[in-house]
Amino acid sequence: MSLPHAILTALMEKPSSGLELTRRFDKSIGYFWSATHQQIYRELGRLEREGAIRALPREGATRGQKKEYEVLPAGRAELARWTAASQDPKPMRDTLLLRLRAAAVVGTEGIQADLHRHLDLHRRQLAQYEEIERRDFPPEKDTMEDRLRHVVLRAGIDLETFWTQWLTRTIEELQTP
Repeated sequence: MSLPHAILTALMEKPSSGLELTRRFDKSIGYFWSATHQQIYRELGRLEREGAIRALPREGATRGQKKEYEVLPAGRAELARWTAASQDPKPMRDTLLLRLRAAAVVGTEGIQADLHRHLDLHRRQLAQYEEIERRDFPPEKDTMEDRLRHVVLRAGIDLETFWTQWLTRTIEELQTP
């Protein structure tokens, strides 16, 4: 996945300003794709220059008002092309796993505390995703669009569940003499 496609997706769902996009990335899109405020604004400018999006016309005074963007036909076509294209899974790269491998040769000083910190972070993220699921996906929300959004959230829930279970087992195993 790439940031331009994440932005096009978000704008197809709802025309938004850069600030609104940043908030949406923090709240919902963030469970599968993250981006900083600066990255989003930089990409909005690029997408606008390429004719994929445009700032909506504003009525009245414009000074100090946020630009709100919408997707143009070229942006929709690019998103449809990208969605239909085949893509191989990306290999996993995780610094914590590499650090554990390194600890096997240099020692485990400090690693236990960081494992506990990671476990706490994943538990909090899991709780947040489960709250989003309870709030945003009641049983009566059953359109194809809802189901697609829900399966993406479920992937986030399943990943966080994996990490909390794996970290719990790893901490227990490393505490055993």
